[in-house]
Amino acid sequence: MTLPTTMTAVLLTGHGGPEKLEYRTDVSVPSPRADEVLIQVEAAGINNTDINTRIGWYSKAVTGDTNSTATGSAGSADEDDASWSGVPLTFPRIQGGDVYGKVVAVGHGVDAARLGDRVIVRNLMRHYVDRRPFECWTYGSDCDGGFAQFAVAPSSEAYTVESELSPVELGAISIAYSTAEGMLHRSRLKAEKVVITGASGGVGLAAVQLAKLRGAEVIAICSPSKADVVREAGADQVIDRGKDLLEALGARSVDVVVDVVGGDGVSGLLALLRRGGRYAIAGAIGGPLAEVDLRTIYLNDLSLFGCTFQEDEVFENLVRYINQGRIRPLVSRTYPLSDIHRAQEDFISKKFAGKLVLVPPAVES
Repeated sequence: MTLPTTMTAVLLTGHGGPEKLEYRTDVSVPSPRADEVLIQVEAAGINNTDINTRIGWYSKAVTGDTNSTATGSAGSADEDDASWSGVPLTFPRIQGGDVYGKVVAVGHGVDAARLGDRVIVRNLMRHYVDRRPFECWTYGSDCDGGFAQFAVAPSSEAYTVESELSPVELGAISIAYSTAEGMLHRSRLKAEKVVITGASGGVGLAAVQLAKLRGAEVIAICSPSKADVVREAGADQVIDRGKDLLEALGARSVDVVVDVVGGDGVSGLLALLRRGGRYAIAGAIGGPLAEVDLRTIYLNDLSLFGCTFQEDEVFENLVRYINQGRIRPLVSRTYPLSDIHRAQEDFISKKFAGKLVLVPPAVES
């Protein structure tokens, strides 16, 4: 195809409200550098990290949950540490860590046979940091991502998928499922009893599906209005997030906790764990601060895992599940890229279970 010189994209112009997201039709199409590919984006999912990055929630100056920070009621971020890495973001930035699309150009050193490949992009990229342990670049934060008609990515981070899933389903997988798979991988979940918080969201539903693939008994925590969706994803038991979990399940009753909520509930979750139990966390939409009794941890020989970095096998496992037809994300709603403000408002409101996905306009040939 003949590539255009300009494209439609959404530019994040600074930390703040949705007004910092500018929909533009005159953004230059990026050129792939050595070892990179150019992807024509067909779908890009929305994630908590998009909101958190925009509002500067990763700054230690912010102590409130995502929603209160997004509405301006939880204090202001310090822009010097308002990113995953703690390094100030540069603007404008094209966000969007979930990408599905087709390779339409390759940079120096990339086999031309990649042209036409259908790919998803690993959002925690190792290429740009020389594969140093526990370091990564976050797609759509440390570099431009997929809220655009075209995006570049390292060829090694663009994984070919061969699946009957739709483009919007494939555009909903990368962050949610790799986060969930990373948590299960780090906590070494087997055919055990696991509690999953935030189970109706993108990561939570992914964790339910992936835990069932491991033969686990899944206890899912979510709002009552979304319980049926979570059961359909495979949960063996669903508990109202407003209930007292210790009363419902009993102390020392589960092997693993997979938590994406954080906040005030952490202490109770730790009390659920059997001796030698494991707690994995990869999000804190309920708030970044928690008070815990350290005796619960050391007297019960608990292991706590902060889960951001992912070993290569995590994303490789995920791509294998896709190609084997073993997972299917729930996409509750799609939006044209131009409706990104409304899409993010719906995401923050948590009205819908599963994933919300943006679709860029078709490229004129």
